[in-house]
Amino acid sequence: MKVAFIGGGNMATAIVSGLLQQGYTAQEIGVVEVIADARARWAEQFKVQVFSEPSAALLVAPLLVLAVKPQQLADVAASIAGKLTNQLVISIAAGIRATDLSRWLNGYQNIVRVMPNTPALVQAGVAGLCAQPTVSTADRAKAEALMRSVGEVIWVENDEAIDAVTAVSGSGPAYVFYFIEALEQAARELGLDADAARTLSLHTFSGAAKLALESRESAAVLRARVTSKGGTTERAILTLQQSKVGEQFITAVRAAAERSRELGDEFGRLR
Repeated sequence: MKVAFIGGGNMATAIVSGLLQQGYTAQEIGVVEVIADARARWAEQFKVQVFSEPSAALLVAPLLVLAVKPQQLADVAASIAGKLTNQLVISIAAGIRATDLSRWLNGYQNIVRVMPNTPALVQAGVAGLCAQPTVSTADRAKAEALMRSVGEVIWVENDEAIDAVTAVSGSGPAYVFYFIEALEQAARELGLDADAARTLSLHTFSGAAKLALESRESAAVLRARVTSKGGTTERAILTLQQSKVGEQFITAVRAAAERSRELGDEFGRLR
């Protein structure tokens, strides 16, 4: 077994799907899932090895991914503390600092903390990774390869930077959906039917993002190129600027980062 997951939720499902598409075999993957129906689904859909609790065989996998809910991680860590050797532990539990996880694992240090986001469900995610100082270059490469199976990755230096990643990309899909909702509503209020409003809104967002990804120009330059003097776009942008939408958006992202820090404090007191 090359990689084992404790927790079989949506993100574990996304990563396993990505790994299988990258060439992993089902027999190289193990999943711990406490719910019997979910274990049956894993076995039927992915043909991977399934377990009701961490077994000795599972805990020697070179990669151990902790994919449980944040509220459950302290108990899961307590159940495996002292049973680890030198495998790489990857945590994708939001809000749990690597330092706290290490403490729950009796000082175990070979840990990489990951903050993914939900587009990983369609192999279009982006994840922030943070390694404990003692993690080797080889293990960092393993963590990166794991997350590249479902999208892009960036490395950051510490847990504080993960709070920023959480606010920008972890919560970010909700911001995009919020603006898509608003654009759809505007389209309907202007007389377009629901299907047309959805198609125009979704493809405008996905197309603009694709253009930005494939361009060497900044978002500001790309925006300026669409904004002709005295035109329709200029009128819209001026309205947004007068309402200080950009400033309010930045304030919202800062609020998300602050909440991430608060959650880290709260979860850190679990044990």
